[in-house]
Amino acid sequence: MSSGIGNWRWLVLLGILLPLSAWGDGKVLKMATTTSTENSGLLNVLLSAFYRETGIRIRVFAKGTGAALKDGMDGNVDVLFVHAKEKEEKFVSDGFGAYRLAVMHNDFVIVGPSKDPAQVKKAKDAPDALRRIAETGSFFISRGDDSGTHIKEQALWKLTGVPLSTRSTEIIKGGKKKRRLFMYPGTPGKWYISIGQGMGKTLTFAEEKQAYTLADRGTYLKYKFGRKTGLDLEVLYEGDARLFNPYGIIPVNPKTFPHVRFDLADTFAKWLVGTQGQRLIANYRIEGRTAFFPDALPHAK
Repeated sequence: MSSGIGNWRWLVLLGILLPLSAWGDGKVLKMATTTSTENSGLLNVLLSAFYRETGIRIRVFAKGTGAALKDGMDGNVDVLFVHAKEKEEKFVSDGFGAYRLAVMHNDFVIVGPSKDPAQVKKAKDAPDALRRIAETGSFFISRGDDSGTHIKEQALWKLTGVPLSTRSTEIIKGGKKKRRLFMYPGTPGKWYISIGQGMGKTLTFAEEKQAYTLADRGTYLKYKFGRKTGLDLEVLYEGDARLFNPYGIIPVNPKTFPHVRFDLADTFAKWLVGTQGQRLIANYRIEGRTAFFPDALPHAK
């Protein structure tokens, strides 16, 4: 009897270990990416198709672009899929990235309550939209997380003419507390509220406060039309060329970090800008609405 029980236990253990061995065959890629690619729903579509075609699994670390780039600079991941082009190009030129490929773009939109107390709909451009929010003291929720979206927001505030102050702020990166210098219009905590969270949580908080925020279109569409609960915020300003939002893929440089899986990262990067990856991006819809546009093959269908 005891022998039978022992054999049964070994069979159970074998059943547990066999699936784990599939993850230990070297075909697992670590990727740091932005919360917008994950929150929009696009990432799941891309990674599922990539796995079916190649057998390569991707372990995702979704965070702000600044934190994702830091992961790459520390050699903690194999590839980055982010959206802050100037910082991405510097990452490559500094030797941390092997190369950068343009993958896709969407745009940022300024969203807020339908009553639009700051009359953002009448703004002549994106900086004017933010200026109206500041002048009326209307609630504005900032991600405040050193993400690509937060970087764009900071750049827009510089163009508004609104008095800005620079303060040292504590954020969480890689599970560790870090201090960063960020700009703030007005007095933080009054009408301008920085929460240090991803795009989804920022939109949810903005809805609760009936406040304005800057959002990437993909995540906004997912939260507005791709969930049963919807989102009680409207697009109030869009279309300024300064709201363009390009995404790039960057394999971490194996010359700097010999341990990274460059072979897998290179395979994924080339697949993403190839016919299949670009077609999936072009055809991805949220309730019939286009969320992203392919850049490597602009006419992909």
